[in-house]
Amino acid sequence: MGQVPANTGTSWEQWVKIIGIAASLHAGSFITRLLDAAGGELPEGVGFEVWQGLGTIPPYRPGPVPPEARDLVSMTAGSDAILLTAPEHSLLPVELAHALDWMSAREGLSGKHVAVMSASVRACGAMWAQAELYKHLLGAGAVVMGEELVISPACPHFDEDGRLTAPELRAQVRAVIRQLCPAGVMEPVLSLR
Repeated sequence: MGQVPANTGTSWEQWVKIIGIAASLHAGSFITRLLDAAGGELPEGVGFEVWQGLGTIPPYRPGPVPPEARDLVSMTAGSDAILLTAPEHSLLPVELAHALDWMSAREGLSGKHVAVMSASVRACGAMWAQAELYKHLLGAGAVVMGEELVISPACPHFDEDGRLTAPELRAQVRAVIRQLCPAGVMEPVLSLR
């Protein structure tokens, strides 16, 4: 769970850490792979850690935080921002609602910058998932931004190392990440190859 100091000579020379959460229970799903690939598009000096406990998160209840939710609550509290990937339909996994409840109950989302990326084969598909997520996130006090990526999960978008191959898709992902990072961190490092 190490953090990396920002690699700039500006006032943003501090720790910057983003937590990634994929709204999928399947390790090999498209949005899980998209989240992993997005982690490879971060600039130097930004730490990235993916929380993978969605399948075991219990419903929220008052009282002590159970072990299954403790990592999420701790990671959220120690992060500067959160990057969520969501499926293209409005039926989000109930486990994601549980995770959002745990984070918001512990004030983990209040004032936190959260970006949501969704992939869809149709121009309006991902908007439904984003709208549903935005309701939860805004209700918890998060500062929300996002991007609908109109791409077909059936097409090959990843190379053998899991990196995004299409320059325009990489540009879209980097635009979302840019919203989470201070300009001083982003500008010197991000240049499309």
